Amino acid sequence: MVNDTLGHAVGDLLLKKVADRLTAACRKGDIVARLGGDEFVVLQHNVDEEVAAVTLASRLVDLVGRTYVINGHTINIGASVGVALGTNAIQPRDLLRNGDLALYEAKKAGRGRYRMFESGMDALLLGRREMEIDLRRALALKQFKLNYQPFLNVATNSVDGFEALLRWEHPIKGNIPPLSFVSVAEENGLIVKIGEWVLRTACIEAMSWPGEMIVAVNVSPLQFKADTLLETVASALKNSGLPPQRLEIEITEGALLDDTNNVIQTLRALRDLGVKISMDDFGTGYSSLSYLQKFPFNKIKIDR
Repeated sequence: MVNDTLGHAVGDLLLKKVADRLTAACRKGDIVARLGGDEFVVLQHNVDEEVAAVTLASRLVDLVGRTYVINGHTINIGASVGVALGTNAIQPRDLLRNGDLALYEAKKAGRGRYRMFESGMDALLLGRREMEIDLRRALALKQFKLNYQPFLNVATNSVDGFEALLRWEHPIKGNIPPLSFVSVAEENGLIVKIGEWVLRTACIEAMSWPGEMIVAVNVSPLQFKADTLLETVASALKNSGLPPQRLEIEITEGALLDDTNNVIQTLRALRDLGVKISMDDFGTGYSSLSYLQKFPFNKIKIDR
């Protein structure tokens, strides 16, 4: 977000400031390295007790989360930390993986948290891998379906259209809610293929509805990054025969935080097709009124 709103120069200076704070919090001889993007790793030697690692993790969360002033801009960010303790027998790749698993759990708990690696996290990783295999099978065997939630026009007390809601009917586990599998699909990129299926299916099914009822489809930020969204939408409309003005694409702020220029171009191209654009869950994260000036929204959905 900093790169998009304040420029890459400020973003680079912020990363340097973060690195300085990390280094200042560590002991002489500890190693602080940047893995890429906004991810750093701290390697400490001769840490005999868990409390020392926890103390450092807590201090890092506090220090990184303090306000930055760069080129006249006041910037506030947060940090999540995963902690793993090594033994003489552990391989470096396994130590890093354990730290990654702990970091994943810290992020799930919310920004500004740290988590210690626990053996049960291995089971969570195995569970995610099994979920990935099941997701690929579900897509191939057509285990997904769409439910529809109506849009009620309070002025006319009539239904204007429906929002397509993805559902997974697993043959053994039963109905699996989206909250249980969408994050896994986004992690491994399957969300792009699943999203394409949702778009095509929603357009086909909406053609059986009366009048000018619209169908709204949620689009993942990864579908924007795949650079195939415009082609997929155009193809879904053509193959189904659905008029473009009856399709509404819903995006979240996550789609707006990366590769802003590409997102703007895609949104404008979708508008040129005649498709409506709405912003979902406005106000839940980094959303601000500035987005309403930058992007061509037809509608915003305000979070409760």
